[in-house]
Amino acid sequence: MAELGDRLSRQIQSLCERGDNFAKQADYASALEHYWQAWDLLPEPKTEWHAATSILAAIGDANFLSGDYQAGKDNLTNVMHCPDAIDNPFLLLRLGQCHYELGQEEQAAEELTRAFALEGAELFATEDPKYLNFIKPTLETPPGGWPDEKPPQKPWWKLW
Repeated sequence: MAELGDRLSRQIQSLCERGDNFAKQADYASALEHYWQAWDLLPEPKTEWHAATSILAAIGDANFLSGDYQAGKDNLTNVMHCPDAIDNPFLLLRLGQCHYELGQEEQAAEELTRAFALEGAELFATEDPKYLNFIKPTLETPPGGWPDEKPPQKPWWKLW
């Protein structure tokens, strides 16, 4: 695969960094504006560039965090056509979360389960517990139990 030129790479990286700074401040509209500017700089076919994966991932994440689940689902579905995206646990998590929020339970379960299979419960640690709880009934309990569950206490008469 061809590489983006140094100048173009720097322009795209700069726009994405500015977008990231806005996203950290929860200014998702400004973040998206910068991410889309970076996207527009990619040569056709856009989905063949590694940078496309990063840009669409950032866009989908900003969509999700801003509550625009339909746009998030659309952009995270599109990113799956980019390099190294199809087995990215974070992208699968966000796509599953968007499906969940849109009431698309079958697709949500599929994507969230794939994310769990690749990364485990740790991926869900900083997310709303509803997403992991949603797929728990279909999963085997990991050794040692779920991270949010305390081990069962032995009755006092079985302590010795």
